[in-house]
Amino acid sequence: MTAHPPAAAPAHHDNDPAGAGVLARLRRALTPHSHDHGEAIRTAEEATALGLRAAWVSLAGMGATALLQIVIVALSGSVALLADTLHNLGHLATTIPLIIAFRLGRRSPTARYSYGFRRAEDLVGLLIGAVIALSAALIVWESVRALTEARDLTHLGWVLAAALIGAAGNELVARYRIRAGRRIGSAALIAEGQHARTDAMTSLAVVVGVIGAWLGLGWVDPLIGLLIAAMVVLVLISSLRTVIRRLMDGIEPGTATTLVEAAAGPGVHAVRDVRARWIGHRMEAELVIEVDPALTVDDARPLVDQVEDRLHAALPRLERALVRLEPAAPR
Repeated sequence: MTAHPPAAAPAHHDNDPAGAGVLARLRRALTPHSHDHGEAIRTAEEATALGLRAAWVSLAGMGATALLQIVIVALSGSVALLADTLHNLGHLATTIPLIIAFRLGRRSPTARYSYGFRRAEDLVGLLIGAVIALSAALIVWESVRALTEARDLTHLGWVLAAALIGAAGNELVARYRIRAGRRIGSAALIAEGQHARTDAMTSLAVVVGVIGAWLGLGWVDPLIGLLIAAMVVLVLISSLRTVIRRLMDGIEPGTATTLVEAAAGPGVHAVRDVRARWIGHRMEAELVIEVDPALTVDDARPLVDQVEDRLHAALPRLERALVRLEPAAPR
């Protein structure tokens, strides 16, 4: 049984509390959040449309940034900027499959795929992880080569400009993707946003390499490349944790408790056998409620409707809720 979602709740602004330290802010920036109930989109169609729009907009922004950096890498020979450019190109390679996955998720269920095709979104999350890992390997390879082979860096002013533009562009794309991903509950889109955020940080790291080259310290540039690779691996681990958990039908801590508390109410003697899972950026749940054995079917129907309404209100991204009735044991 599925209740129609209620009206949207007021938006919740996820701000840092007063007095939050620098470390807390940094941890918040690097850790993907896969749920934000207050800002959730309530319908699957609206969520998919927002996800597609975020993917197309960010694709255009990342493409423009990568094109500029490719030209300057060819002129300057900067390994740090090359590392940043490879990371940007990785975004272009993964955003297109993400768009395809969002579109595929719109298809109606079939006899073979009775739950629909939204799981493709999580599979793309694995592809994103693979591309991030490949970009890290290429960065390490080029950095080691630069440390063992003398290279002359040129056009340092252009490298500096490209790094600053890349940092600003990537951070804007990251914020847009992460916000959209949180609103619709898309782990893959959030992973892409985190990927873009590491690009912003690596672009700033390129600035350090440029300063080192100006000071005659040529080894600083490839060293920055290695540091960038380490940061990429850390973000890879953090992003894949959510994607893999969803593929294994895992849910966020506290979700089951939220379902139990929402289902409890007048006429419900107990709530048990609670289960939930993500399919793409929408959630499905099932649970058993124990009710008065004397209730008839007609009496129980309004009670089930009330339970489903409370479940949708508590978890805005809940697509379907299966509520089963069982008679409560005599006390």
